[in-house]
Amino acid sequence: MTTPEAPARLWAIVGATGTGKSALSLDLAEHLTAIGHPAEIVNADAMQLYRGMDIGTAKLPLDERRGIPHHLLDVLDATEDAAVAWYQEAARRTIGEIHARGADAILVGGSGLYVSSVIYDFRFPPRDVAVRARLEAELEALGAGALFSRLREVDPVTAARIDPRNGRRIVRALEVLAQGEATHGAALPEAPVLWHTDTRLLGVQVPRDELVVRLDARVEQMWADGLLGEVEALRGRGLELGITARRAIGYAQALAQLDGSMTRDEAIAESQALTRRYARRQVSWFRRYPGLQWVMPGHRAAELIAEEPS
Repeated sequence: MTTPEAPARLWAIVGATGTGKSALSLDLAEHLTAIGHPAEIVNADAMQLYRGMDIGTAKLPLDERRGIPHHLLDVLDATEDAAVAWYQEAARRTIGEIHARGADAILVGGSGLYVSSVIYDFRFPPRDVAVRARLEAELEALGAGALFSRLREVDPVTAARIDPRNGRRIVRALEVLAQGEATHGAALPEAPVLWHTDTRLLGVQVPRDELVVRLDARVEQMWADGLLGEVEALRGRGLELGITARRAIGYAQALAQLDGSMTRDEAIAESQALTRRYARRQVSWFRRYPGLQWVMPGHRAAELIAEEPS
């Protein structure tokens, strides 16, 4: 395992969507900089990688980033596939560059597999373009349910870790199995080893009943802020041709509303239900991180730094 040589720290701020991770990352970076130790932020939200996907991902506008450098935002077109293995390499390279500048890197996001691929010694099975293309064609023709049933028969352990609606993850699992690998592998190792030894893990949590209210209001606000117009513009740039972006929560429902297969109320209600379900999965994923410190929104960055071992 290769470990970065730079002595700077890697912070990871994780948690469910809508818990205030971005705000904490800004406070932390600002405070570190104020005490003479600069910090830069690295995005770990899969959907914020995409250009033009702003409203539906709650992407922080440029004028609200407080002058703090942000990385891996707006780096993919909606037609491109956000592969985790690609992200791992890109994020680790970015972190290495930040450390080489003598700054701390703050990894921020709620995409569990993306975060894990960076902070842990996390290896991915090989890819087979032809097999994947065949499976994606079957996904389009048969639907996620049929492929999930197949996966459950051949690898029930992996199937138990995957959302039955997540066609992309199901295809990847079947692709790996088709190559003779024992299992998908897209899960935390039983005894995860940190990639960068000086890593601090922080999780932002909100009580479940409060979070549900937050998330439902957030989806309502997405539509009020113009998500439908954003999706219409993205559709003109090939959104429906993308494998990953078009299936994002909120975007898929907005597409359905534009196509007339859902009403506005139906699109919002389904987005809210899926967002709540996704938040539950996020919390379950991050709870398995050894050494993770849970904090509430608004936790003072100065206290977090004071708690650092000398």
